[in-house]
Amino acid sequence: MIKVLLVDDQGLIRQGLRALLELETDLEIVGEAENGEIAISLVEKLQPDVVLMDIRMPIMDGVAATREIQKRFTTTKILVLTTFDDDEYVKAALQNGAMGYLLKDTPSEELAVAIRAVDKGYSQLGPGIVKKLLTQFPSPAPTLPPSLAELTPREKEVLRLIATGASNREIAQELYISEGTVKNHVTNILSRLDLRDRTQAAILANTYFSSLY
Repeated sequence: MIKVLLVDDQGLIRQGLRALLELETDLEIVGEAENGEIAISLVEKLQPDVVLMDIRMPIMDGVAATREIQKRFTTTKILVLTTFDDDEYVKAALQNGAMGYLLKDTPSEELAVAIRAVDKGYSQLGPGIVKKLLTQFPSPAPTLPPSLAELTPREKEVLRLIATGASNREIAQELYISEGTVKNHVTNILSRLDLRDRTQAAILANTYFSSLY
C-alpha cells in the first residue's frame, strides 16, 4: 500500500483528489495539508511514501516545502501537482528534489500511474516539461554515448517517445505493444546507456534525435 499525503490550499481540490485516488486499491490517503508548514509536520508524523504537492500556497509554498522535506525526510517522494504551467516553478520544484511535475487536469488514472512510478523512484514529467528542462537548465550538450548505436530500432522508438514525455501506457498504445514490454525496453535503455532515470533519457534523446536532422 502506497501512503499518500495531499497538500493543497483549496479544500475542494483535496476532497476531489481524495475521492478519485481512494478508488485505487493500492493507494491510501493518510492525510491532508493546506500549506507547506502543515505538510512538513504531517510528513514527520505520518511518514507518507508520496506527497502530492501544490505549488502556490499561503504561509509556505510548495517549492519551500519540497526543499525542507527532501532535506529531512529523504525516503518521501514528492510529485508536484499544479494548475500553473509556469516555467520558473517547474525549474524550482525539480531543483529542490521533486520527482515529477503534473498539471491538476491530469486524468486520475494517469495520476495514479505517476504516483506508483514516483514511489518506485522514477521521474514523471507532464507533457512539454522536457522542453522546459532543456531551456531552463542551459548546459553543454551531453556527449552521446557510443552505446546509442547498439539500441534496437524498437528501443530507439521507445526512446523517442520518452523524449516527448509519454508515459509507458501511451508508448504501449502508440507502438501497439504491452506496457510490460515497454517497461522492459525502458529498463534496457537505461542500463545500456548508463542513465539514472527517464529524465536523463529524455534529455539525451532530444540531443540525439535533434542531431539527426
